[in-house]
Amino acid sequence: MTERFDVVCVGAGILGLATAMTLAQRYQIRIAVIEAERQTGLHQTGRNSGVIHSGLYYKPGSLKARNCYVGRRQLLELCDQHGIEYEVCGKLVIATDKSELPRLEELEQRGRANGLEGLKRVVPEEIPQYEPHATGVEALWVPETGIINYSSVLDLYAKQFAEHGGLLRLAARLRSVSSDGDRLQLETAQGTIETKHLINCAGLQSDRVARMAGAKPKIRIVPFRGDYFDLKESKRNLLRGLIYPVPDPRFPFLGVHLTRRLDGSIEAGPNAVLALRREGYEAPRFSARDAASALLYPGLWRLGSRFWKIGMGEYLRAGSERRFAAALQKFVPEITENDLAPGGCGIRAQALNAKGDLLDDFVIEHSDRALHVLNAPSPGATASLAIADQLAERASKHFALTPLATSHP
Repeated sequence: MTERFDVVCVGAGILGLATAMTLAQRYQIRIAVIEAERQTGLHQTGRNSGVIHSGLYYKPGSLKARNCYVGRRQLLELCDQHGIEYEVCGKLVIATDKSELPRLEELEQRGRANGLEGLKRVVPEEIPQYEPHATGVEALWVPETGIINYSSVLDLYAKQFAEHGGLLRLAARLRSVSSDGDRLQLETAQGTIETKHLINCAGLQSDRVARMAGAKPKIRIVPFRGDYFDLKESKRNLLRGLIYPVPDPRFPFLGVHLTRRLDGSIEAGPNAVLALRREGYEAPRFSARDAASALLYPGLWRLGSRFWKIGMGEYLRAGSERRFAAALQKFVPEITENDLAPGGCGIRAQALNAKGDLLDDFVIEHSDRALHVLNAPSPGATASLAIADQLAERASKHFALTPLATSHP
């Protein structure tokens, strides 16, 4: 039997469920989320490093900066209301060479422009007050950064979505979208679903879902795999909170860093290498379709022509305890390759345009009866409620949704 809905969200990651929850709370609609996997949050949501971002890195006035500022406060308020564990432990961004000091200064200026409180420049002699085993030529203390388990947040979103009448359909990978009058026909692995409107939060598959729905995005998702190592339990005393390097502003990746998790374990990484399978966390890590999508895209070759040296360095470090340790020793000299154990990996859904530009901000586009989230990089999880608010407002306008009498303002 064909199920019929007013709105269907594609993807049960943190953005898809945050958006569906928000819509279910505010509008008189029959709404569902369809998810390709047999459980929620198996991709970017369940594989990130669990950082509550403060908004330090983002260009003032950008969607990332605004959404991070608002979304972080919304997230912590929701966690306080529902007893979800988190810790605001702070982060130290360390310059290990004097050439990085202008970039550290720029980071501080960005952070202040984005409303961060308590930022402090730290001279070398003061670094051990924050991280006793760290060293550097100067650092920036960012007290508002925190850690959390986003799977717990996702579970709350799913619960509240269900409590407001939303339906979650798992193992329902989307196969095609067609138009049937004033409705869309969604062919899924679980059968046909009809909907008046579609919201695409499909992450690694978002560009493909957009094309299924008739959109013509001028970007392509090019997946980048990030490999992690775990610091062995005997060496967990080397870190109090989070230690990051000063990032290269030309590249949207933050470099190898150290992150403490809520359970006390410590994660080192990630690197960033081109993935030849969009969901290739484990063997086989190759898909002919996904590899062709990336390697035949002119934007990737233009990107490679500019950053091949950086890319080669990332490949050489991938899977190498020695090279990972060397990167970490720049700010924590005591770490050796014997202190590292293989960890997990994640795959970032990176939007790339035909000019070879890695898109650094959120990208949300429209097509007939659909909204498409085509790029939602970090701080997507931190900002999930703020992004959901924006998508709900756009959906209300473009889909002409009827508010509930008791909906949120």
